[in-house]
This record gives sequence, C-alpha cells and structure tokens, in this order.
Amino acid sequence: MDFFLEIVVAVLLVAGSLMSLIAGIGLITFPDLLSRMHAATKPQVLGFLLLFAGLAIHLRSWILVPVLVLAWGLQLLTAPVSAHMIGRAGYRTKHVAKETLRVDELKRVISTHSEATGNTGAVTRIEGTKADETENS
Repeated sequence: MDFFLEIVVAVLLVAGSLMSLIAGIGLITFPDLLSRMHAATKPQVLGFLLLFAGLAIHLRSWILVPVLVLAWGLQLLTAPVSAHMIGRAGYRTKHVAKETLRVDELKRVISTHSEATGNTGAVTRIEGTKADETENS
C-alpha cells in the first residue's frame, strides 16, 4: 500500500510542478497582456491543488489538511481577482491590444461611466513627472 501511495504522490507532485512550469512558460512566451494573465492564473491554481494533494498524501497528517485547504482556497480566491485587476488596469492604460478582442464589454461600461461623470478613468499624463521630462528632452 505504501508503494502505491508513493506512486500517487509522485504523479501528483510531478503533475503540479508541470502545471506551474506551463504557467511560467506561458508568462514568458504569450504575446499580450490578456493571454499572459490567463496563463498566470488558470494552470497555477490547478498546479497548487495537485501539489497540495500530493503533499497531504505524503505527510499523512490530518492536522495539515485544513492548512493546505486554506492555502489553496486563498489562492483560488486571489488569483482571479488579481488577474481581473491587472486586466482592467491594462485596458485603462492602453496596454491591451483591443483589435484582438472579439467582444469588448468593458468599452461599453467605461463609455457609460464617462458620459455620466465626465471622467474616463484613464491614466492621464501629469506634467512635471519623470516620464514627461524624458519625453520633452
């Protein structure tokens, strides 16, 4: 039985590591912000789950299971939220290639907000900043 569990642990750890490796490779190779954001969140959360499952089986301690579940749950909650915020910030700062989008739902929301408030929410240039000085020289 121990040999079988060790094989299961090895498979889970290798699969989780491969998922994390795929996420890292995706961050380096994907061309734009939105696809990199996808690569950073989707396989990484599954990789953590597989690694934590392998760790729980290997350690065989019920005391660690709630800690591992809590750690994975926090990762599951924070990864999509951070990806959402990065995507929105990239859209507003014009780092997203909008011609690659099939449906641009955020454009409608921003235009409705800007009509109501007169503010687009986009980042504007502040005179006297370091970036402004290098552009003018």
